[in-house]
Amino acid sequence: MPLLDRSGLKVETFARAENLDDAAGDIIVPWANVQAVLDAGAGNHRLGVDIPNNISIDEILPLADKLDLISVPFPSFADGRGFSLAKQLRDRGYRGVLRAQGKLITDQFAYALACGFDEVEPADEVFARQPIEQWLAALTRITNVYQRGYDGAANILDQRRAARAAKAAQGESKEASHV
Repeated sequence: MPLLDRSGLKVETFARAENLDDAAGDIIVPWANVQAVLDAGAGNHRLGVDIPNNISIDEILPLADKLDLISVPFPSFADGRGFSLAKQLRDRGYRGVLRAQGKLITDQFAYALACGFDEVEPADEVFARQPIEQWLAALTRITNVYQRGYDGAANILDQRRAARAAKAAQGESKEASHV
């Protein structure tokens, strides 16, 4: 699968493995195996984990500071649980690499990054239909959001409130000048 970030295609440095014996470098292990890998000592490996998208944030947090990468699956483009997990992980202090992996589409790329993901690993079949140019173009399409606190995008509700306040202030200044 390709790997993308804000700049475009990235070189993959992690390999998926069941345990330390299965890989020579940086590894991503399944959630079910992560504790055994940590107990064995990751050695000179950077350690990542594939988590289930229905996991509780409270299950991940005790291990988060030991993980260099957390990969969150998106089994379909309509399953948004991964966005919530990413936002919660960032809000609770996780500073490692967050990867969205699976059936995301270009329309979700900017939102994934805004939620806290660093990179996206789209499914091969999705990337075959939506090449890198479409992914990068999608980053410029969304400039305003409804939710607060997402990656510097302007909040539509705050913009509306500011516009109403400016209009009200302008009306008050006109009334004061006519008195």
